[in-house]
Amino acid sequence: MDQLFSIENPLMRAYTFYNSILCLKMLAMSVLTASQRMKNKAFANPEDAIMQKTKPKVDENVERVRRAHLNDLENICVYFVASFGYLLTNPSVAVATMLFRVFTICRIAHTLVYAVVVIPQPARAIAWGVPYFITIYMAIKTAMHFAL
Repeated sequence: MDQLFSIENPLMRAYTFYNSILCLKMLAMSVLTASQRMKNKAFANPEDAIMQKTKPKVDENVERVRRAHLNDLENICVYFVASFGYLLTNPSVAVATMLFRVFTICRIAHTLVYAVVVIPQPARAIAWGVPYFITIYMAIKTAMHFAL
């Protein structure tokens, strides 16, 4: 077990690297939301609107970014738990790394096609669905590994 959490373990290195990328991606969503609010002068709170000499309003561009961020919170946080459990099953380094990589790339793509450069469906559905099924796969493999 000590070797699993070693920095020398390629599985742990891949897990840590890709999860760090996902953390940075989610943090960037806050900045993207704020920039959309400033650009569109769309502030949800009266005190923020007063500072900009405007009234609180809802803007579709801001809401789209907020929905993409909420989607991250709904999916990436669950993935963090599922991928940690999967890590404990001692999976193949190649398979696990590929799953971590594909999940991360798809979640970045999801943000791009949803909130940055809106692309018609099924682009967003694919970018959401692939990581969703990766999370399910990891959760099932973990449950089967640790079944009582």
